[in-house]
Amino acid sequence: MNKQELLNIIKTKLTEKIQSFENLIAETRASNNDTKSSMGDKYETGREMLQQEINNLQRQLNETLSQQSVIQKISVEPSDKVQNGSLVKTDKGLFYVTVSLGEITSENQKVMTVSAESPLVKAMSGKKEGETFAVNNMTQTIQTIW
Repeated sequence: MNKQELLNIIKTKLTEKIQSFENLIAETRASNNDTKSSMGDKYETGREMLQQEINNLQRQLNETLSQQSVIQKISVEPSDKVQNGSLVKTDKGLFYVTVSLGEITSENQKVMTVSAESPLVKAMSGKKEGETFAVNNMTQTIQTIW
């Protein structure tokens, strides 16, 4: 399993996500400026709703930028214990400890990207091959760590 390839996929996804949020914010701001009306309160309510949407998008953009910052510090060097940057195969699945972006596919294998802050990673953090851990009453055994 190629960790560099997985990292490149994650970087691409984050860049696309950032671009999308920036475009949505720009479009929402433009529609906010285009909203002209003599309706008084309705106009103000519409502007406020658009502003709340912009704030929500900005929050999501900041979170994605934060994830991008975390990714810059990820090492593709092999590790012998579970830590940030580890690719971990358990008897239940394949997990890449980076940022939480959901499932990605590489080399025809599904890999779940998980944040170091997730309960799953907290449970397996520091463990080595052959060791077990439990999350939500489900025990998993670490088979391989890259």
